Amino acid sequence: MRPWAGSRSRSCYRGSKRYLVDPALVAALLRVDERAVLRDGDLLGRLLDTFVVQQLRAEAPVCDSRPRIYHLRQDQGRHEVDIILELGMGRVIGVEVKATATPRHDDAKHLRWLRDELGDRFVAGVVLHTGPRVIEMDDKIVAAPICVLWS
Repeated sequence: MRPWAGSRSRSCYRGSKRYLVDPALVAALLRVDERAVLRDGDLLGRLLDTFVVQQLRAEAPVCDSRPRIYHLRQDQGRHEVDIILELGMGRVIGVEVKATATPRHDDAKHLRWLRDELGDRFVAGVVLHTGPRVIEMDDKIVAAPICVLWS
């Protein structure tokens, strides 16, 4: 996934993020089973991130807005947004993926930063999580279960 260049910030990381087609392939290559993934929060988060990106890639071509998919990471990781969906006319949706059923206020800090940086270009921010509820977190930012991708 290519880095997003639409930020006013000059210190953005310009490298691409690499994803395998299927998170199950990653687990097989690493020779880990379900229990091993669940014990390692970092690995679980990376597999969930891969899963969400692949779902968005599959659905983007059929969306009316034809979003382009990017990531945003500033040098030193000061600000990082897992997924940037760029819609027409420079409008943006930011997505964070969290391996938690109970998202915290702090999980949206990079989305708040992006909203403040972009102003009216920021359409929405979503913290995707493993829990069952949609939670309003801030102005234009919600936390929602990953399953909202199919509803």
